[in-house]
Amino acid sequence: MRHKDKSIIVTGAAGAIGFATSEILCREGAEVMLVDIAADKLEQCVAELQGEGYKAHAHVADCADDAAVEAYAKAAHEKFGKIDGFFNNAGIEGELAPTHEYDIGWFDKVLHVNLRGMFLGLRFVLPYMVEAGSGAVVNTASIGSERGLAGACAYNAAKHGAVGLTRTAASEVAQKGVRVNCVMPGVIETPLLVGMLEQMFDSVEAGMQKLGQTATLNRVGQPREVGDVVSFLLSEEASYVNGAKWEIDGGALATIRNDI
Repeated sequence: MRHKDKSIIVTGAAGAIGFATSEILCREGAEVMLVDIAADKLEQCVAELQGEGYKAHAHVADCADDAAVEAYAKAAHEKFGKIDGFFNNAGIEGELAPTHEYDIGWFDKVLHVNLRGMFLGLRFVLPYMVEAGSGAVVNTASIGSERGLAGACAYNAAKHGAVGLTRTAASEVAQKGVRVNCVMPGVIETPLLVGMLEQMFDSVEAGMQKLGQTATLNRVGQPREVGDVVSFLLSEEASYVNGAKWEIDGGALATIRNDI
């Protein structure tokens, strides 16, 4: 019950990682506001959590719209009286194409959602934490924050920016009692990944097998494996972790595979 009596916001909560993390946070004692633009799916997720007896609430919002983000932050604070944690997770993958052929509209959309949306979350949630003198934030970056992924220039650019936002915010609010970190998931089995694999490979199964080989663990990760790390970073157990980027990638970034 590391999050007993805590109030936490999760964006992108109708997605695989967002929902898995919300479930973990609820199970560990938190009251969670799940935020997503997909209203029907969000309601299903919240109903499932409430059915397990957890304190979960839905808030439909476009996480890249400043008025909507300001509204969900205000709604959470009014409902809970405080915001202890924030998983700033909403994002999209965009289309896949070489940089010199990439659609300009898609580039703008991916940056709008993935980078501007992350900034807006920080912009409107952090003031409540600073005022309270406590809080923890986890942003969702990616192994694409560290490496180039052919065909994903917009996604990579946004996720590189996510690390910059994390480090900057962490340097600004640490002495005010607030920590800001990010996670960098690798190949995780989510609908977003499936969508990318459908564009990249002959079959999703072949793609899973191929991309799983980038990790020394020789498999793709599961959403709950990201959620467990997020939960830790939002907890007092990570009280001396700030401005960090945590790789959750089965060793893909840290190693050169040696199968001899």
